[in-house]
Amino acid sequence: MEILSEIADNLLHLREKKPLIHHITNYVTVNDCANMTLAVGASPVMADDIGEVEEMVAFAAALVLNMGTLNLRTVDSMLAAGRKARKAGIPVIFDPVGVGATKLRTETAAAILREVRPSVIRGNMSEIKLLAGLKTDIKGVDSAAAEEDGEIIAAGLSRELDCVVAITGKRDIIAYRNRLCYIDNGHPSLAQVTGTGCMATSLIGCYCGVTDDWFCGAAAGILTMGLAGEVAQRSLRAGEGIGTFRVRLFDAVSTMLPEFILKEGKIHGVQIGN
Repeated sequence: MEILSEIADNLLHLREKKPLIHHITNYVTVNDCANMTLAVGASPVMADDIGEVEEMVAFAAALVLNMGTLNLRTVDSMLAAGRKARKAGIPVIFDPVGVGATKLRTETAAAILREVRPSVIRGNMSEIKLLAGLKTDIKGVDSAAAEEDGEIIAAGLSRELDCVVAITGKRDIIAYRNRLCYIDNGHPSLAQVTGTGCMATSLIGCYCGVTDDWFCGAAAGILTMGLAGEVAQRSLRAGEGIGTFRVRLFDAVSTMLPEFILKEGKIHGVQIGN
């Protein structure tokens, strides 16, 4: 499939170019996101002070904004860095963690959508439904929403915001304009490790840092995490569990080859509309 070939090529380009990926992310997963960025072949910077974010993002190939552990200081930094990135044509990848759980998260997400206009939004079904203005159950920062009609919701929000929308779950969905794809790689153990969603968002940022096709960049990041989850799970022996699985995720990403993506990637792309 053409998109698999593009993803495989982008992995090579990423490792050749080693793009700088600026993160303003959460303190629960910041170290894992930095290490996942390194594992795939990019270079992370985690600067979040308002005094340097605009200067720092100017050097970056992509900006990742993650609402996992919000505070008023980082909200200002996200908005400042995001506006600077968009003005400079640098892709912004937004992870609206826990939107709808609190007033601060909901208002911050709205401000980022309005003032930054992200290039890619990656979230679980509950988060994407809430951004789309739909009622849904929430459970802290975890998804409690049913996954039916995900492609309709993703495509509708993508058209409304004119950005790539990715929903991660049992079956991942990526939509942009008249393009939509499903990804069926992954393993349930990914949901048992804190931060795999955040790490997937970082991987999207890495790929978007080397391509202008942000739809493909989003698919590449999510596919890479899904494949890594499968490899990590298969590598476990008797007596090894989630801790070993987490370490093996990084190993799987760092050793992933383009030919493995072409062989094992389970991605189905469709055209929607004209």
